[in-house]
Amino acid sequence: MHETAFINKITKEAEKQGNVTAVVIEIGELAGIQAEHLEEHLKEAVNWDIKIIKKDSLVICDCGFKGRPKIIEKAHDFTLFECPECKSIPKILDGDKVILKRVIVK
Repeated sequence: MHETAFINKITKEAEKQGNVTAVVIEIGELAGIQAEHLEEHLKEAVNWDIKIIKKDSLVICDCGFKGRPKIIEKAHDFTLFECPECKSIPKILDGDKVILKRVIVK
């Protein structure tokens, strides 16, 4: 389960700050995990308040398009997308990461 890798990394980084009570996590729509899955599994692993911020993606294509890609399929651990203008695979500029934005401790 690749969720375990995400959860281990988040909990390890958060706990460096002290006795964690809450976290804010930003998840890009092109990240390797869906926001709902990460939140569900993280709630099973820790007793923290968890706030998830979903971030739209931003891509740029050789055809000149810059904006959100067309999402063709979103599965458990991947997202298939293309340029909405020319149907090629654009370069991701933003929205492909999981970021621990804030840690609240006692």
